[in-house]
Amino acid sequence: MTNALQDKPWQTRWRPWLTLLLAGLLLGATACQQTKPDLDQTAKAAAYYTCPMHPQIHADAPGDCPICHMHLVAVAPPVAQKKPVVASAVYTCPMHPQVREKQPGSCPICGMDLVKTSARPAISQLPDTDLATNDLIITAQQLALGNIQIQTMGTGPTPATSIRQTDMPVPQTVLTGTVTANARRTESISSRVAGRVEKLYVRQTGQLLRRGAPLFSVYSEELQTLQREYLLALAQDLLVAEPTYRHFAEATAQKLRLLGVSGAQLRQLAQSGKPNPLVTYYSPRTGTVQTLAVVQGQYVAEGSPILTLTDLSSVWVEAQLYPAEANRLPLGQTVAVQVAGQAYPVRGKVVFRSPELSGSSQLTLARIEVANPAGRLQPGAQANVLLNNLPAAPATRPTVSAAVETALRVPPAAIIHNGAVSYVWKQTGERQFRRVRVRLGDGTSTTVPVLAGLQAGDAVVTTGAYLLESEFTLRQGAGDDHMSGMAM
Repeated sequence: MTNALQDKPWQTRWRPWLTLLLAGLLLGATACQQTKPDLDQTAKAAAYYTCPMHPQIHADAPGDCPICHMHLVAVAPPVAQKKPVVASAVYTCPMHPQVREKQPGSCPICGMDLVKTSARPAISQLPDTDLATNDLIITAQQLALGNIQIQTMGTGPTPATSIRQTDMPVPQTVLTGTVTANARRTESISSRVAGRVEKLYVRQTGQLLRRGAPLFSVYSEELQTLQREYLLALAQDLLVAEPTYRHFAEATAQKLRLLGVSGAQLRQLAQSGKPNPLVTYYSPRTGTVQTLAVVQGQYVAEGSPILTLTDLSSVWVEAQLYPAEANRLPLGQTVAVQVAGQAYPVRGKVVFRSPELSGSSQLTLARIEVANPAGRLQPGAQANVLLNNLPAAPATRPTVSAAVETALRVPPAAIIHNGAVSYVWKQTGERQFRRVRVRLGDGTSTTVPVLAGLQAGDAVVTTGAYLLESEFTLRQGAGDDHMSGMAM
């Protein structure tokens, strides 16, 4: 068999391979007959040119593949992706979100360090649909610490739903202030003599003292000497009955009075006939211990401060305002003051307005005196002074439109003012809240009618809205879409 194949000519042996080679060449020639593309249009948008069969070929101009002679095809350039716009940072105050600066610094109102946030548009510039997607979710601990209180609209009695003669119109401008002790009702008690505090009856600040309550007992050599001189003069006056000894006894008693010894203590000294080693000093007025500068057993010099008493039945609210707003707070003007933690505002009278600006903040100080008979207003608490743009209420009950009479009413503490726009916080879940834009009517110092934005049955935050506002502002700056995890 092998010899027979070797005897055949070479054309017969290689005919099958030649047939396959010719078929491959015909297929390649057919593929190369494709219609040429419009080179002018292709060159305009092409990044480079390559061969469909040999992608390793890259050329800058149209042509043929050097391997298979196919026409090179244009490859479009990659689509340029737009770089995300990075919002420039702004700095705001956690307590006063309306302050927005481009550089770090201090708040011009309260002096706190500004917090860095992203330059997102203000909430007042966002449509209502955007507000609905920014719910605030807080933890159970935040809910308790923030003293968040809810009121359902349209259910239960709403206090002061009618406008009376004594009610004030809704304020249009809010000034930030702080409750401070009334300096006119504050008294500093110091040691009249040098000596040792043997007994201290007041051991802590914040203690309420009544007038005549014992404060401390002191041992003093000076008091001992004066007591002996006083007793000796009385004894000589009884024996000799000369005016000289009587005048000496009166002069010594006057010295003891100037050193804080009361008339009752002098009478007791004359009856006993023996000097008292300890002299007790008593409270000259009713008040709260604000400072305590000594401890029991401490030696004090003449004039050393012992403690400070403050009568908190009347307090001051010190508010900062710009000079342009100073004419809106004349002396004697009655304004409404909303103190943090209190459901309703209280009335106060402007008793002082500083003629100077405070440092670089270019703010001036106004002082409002507020009655505090129950002691609920504590020094150091944050407060808002509500300025009134409307004229004083007339002697008779003003005419109120039917829309205002039937509107849902909320306390002023539930309203957040941002320029000409007003908001309230509505509860949307167990610990979920939403900021809602509302339209207000002319209300009173205790309630404000909501003409649009709320419906009967909505749960509105009446206490703690300011804390939710600050938390919401900080979380917006942090860019946290889920709104969780920041301490209030």
